[in-house]
Amino acid sequence: MSEIVYPPVIKTAQGLFKALDMKFRLEGTERIPRTGGAVLVSNHVSYLDFIFAGLAAHPSRRLVRFMAKKEIFDHRIGGPLMRGMHHIPVDREAGAASYKAALSALKSGEIVGVFAEATISRSFTVKDIKSGAVRMAVAAKVPLIPVTLWGPQRLWTKGRPRRLLQRGVPISIQVGEPMYPKRGDDYEQVTKDLRTQLSELLEKAQREYPHVPKPGEEWWQPAYLGGSAPTPEEAEAMDLKELETRKSRTDG
Repeated sequence: MSEIVYPPVIKTAQGLFKALDMKFRLEGTERIPRTGGAVLVSNHVSYLDFIFAGLAAHPSRRLVRFMAKKEIFDHRIGGPLMRGMHHIPVDREAGAASYKAALSALKSGEIVGVFAEATISRSFTVKDIKSGAVRMAVAAKVPLIPVTLWGPQRLWTKGRPRRLLQRGVPISIQVGEPMYPKRGDDYEQVTKDLRTQLSELLEKAQREYPHVPKPGEEWWQPAYLGGSAPTPEEAEAMDLKELETRKSRTDG
């Protein structure tokens, strides 16, 4: 597979990280396999997560093909970049095609990245996740690799203005123990176990994060740590309202 676009994009991103003096903490990256397919499952706290989740595989010299909503591929600037990096478009009206493309990538030895929560978590805790990632790993006979991100929400997240030029923002990237689901397993239980591991990794990153919010900045801290982010219940209600609003506009 030709890699004309992906390496320069990574180099550019690394240059920006250095210029902004970002502080990275990566743990468990040795768990990313150096060869063969794998499903990398990440939590979702910002619009930049595919960049940082991809860094989890960088020490193993792997490139991650992320499954991302089709609308990104339709963008005049983002689209060519996404296609050039061989990411996988997801059309929610025709999900079978994206599943087939992801399965083909996995069987050819690629790492496929999935944000199993589907949308950004407003509460900065791990939302309920679907069993699709587990089923995909089983079908391709590859491991599931849990990854959690903490810190990118301070740069650009749902409902907050972009603050991409902040300097010195710490970014935590945690890679958990691989999971090896197989045919005959209870996929719903494996999915629950995956969510548990993601939640534990994320809580560890949040509790060990070197910064605490300044006055007026408490929005990026989860409620259980004293922040003003919505609780999981409040976030779920907000997501539901947003979905209903979007649906009414479509129907209208």
